[in-house]
Amino acid sequence: MRVLFVDDETEFLELMKKRLVRRSFSVDTASDGESALRLLDETLNSGESFDAVVLDVRMPGTDGLEVLRQMKERRPALPVILLTGHASMGVAMQGLDLGAYDYMLKPVGINELIIKISEAARMAA
Repeated sequence: MRVLFVDDETEFLELMKKRLVRRSFSVDTASDGESALRLLDETLNSGESFDAVVLDVRMPGTDGLEVLRQMKERRPALPVILLTGHASMGVAMQGLDLGAYDYMLKPVGINELIIKISEAARMAA
């Protein structure tokens, strides 16, 4: 399963990538929204695809909700799981209204995240 993981906290990003790769996931990473959208466009242009995206909500530059909006314009069926360290029902509801598959709070357990990614990818297939 190929996952795009987007988070501006590089230590967290690398840790999650390592943990997912150990569990047989193929993981691409981006540390900002612009890079994430560029990676998505590259995969779409090459005929490849991500099975799911894990996307931080609060990032400098383009925030996660705007990235979600643009991802859904490019590929509506792509499951996107929002991840944030800042609990906010308003942001969660807005993300779900924009088409996010689900919303999870940091710190997130790796097993819980894997279950959520697998569910999201299965639903989109």
